[in-house]
Amino acid sequence: MVSGPSGAGKDTVLNRMKERSVPADFIVTLTTRPPRDYEIDGVNYNFVKEADFMKLIEEGEMLEYARVYGNWYGVPRMPVLKSVKAGRDAIIKVDIQGAATIKKNMPEACFVFVTPPDPDVLSKRLKKRNTESASDLELRLKTAGEEFARLNLFNYVVVNRDGEVDSAVDDMVSIIRTEKLKVRPVV
Repeated sequence: MVSGPSGAGKDTVLNRMKERSVPADFIVTLTTRPPRDYEIDGVNYNFVKEADFMKLIEEGEMLEYARVYGNWYGVPRMPVLKSVKAGRDAIIKVDIQGAATIKKNMPEACFVFVTPPDPDVLSKRLKKRNTESASDLELRLKTAGEEFARLNLFNYVVVNRDGEVDSAVDDMVSIIRTEKLKVRPVV
């Protein structure tokens, strides 16, 4: 699981991992929010109508889901189970609420928190992105503070510094390798 505050650069890191052909299944999550100008359906998110999202919840097809900033977001169950069953790494981008839910259901999963080096950088990135109103920006920054307080949910922290995305990707690849080398208790 990959999580972190809005503006941390999660998408940037994950996109670079794909560009570098990191061998993993990148699970595309669902959302009911409209796509941003640069987003592609089926790549950045699967953009769905709220009624369709609710039906997936009713049918038990969501691994986790939550309403965030007025829209629904969630992780479809089947692609994750398919990857795990095949012995492949499934990389999922979720918000902090989603990470907490998945941690309850899949405590053996690896949880990575992506963050900028300091809160000022986070604020600058969100302002530069220019996709939120002033009130939404304020809410995202307040939420980020609350998200940092939940670091205990995570196994690793990756710092995504401006201009050093490849370093963050190297850290992610190292985490994947480290997880594969861990001795797991026999149950």
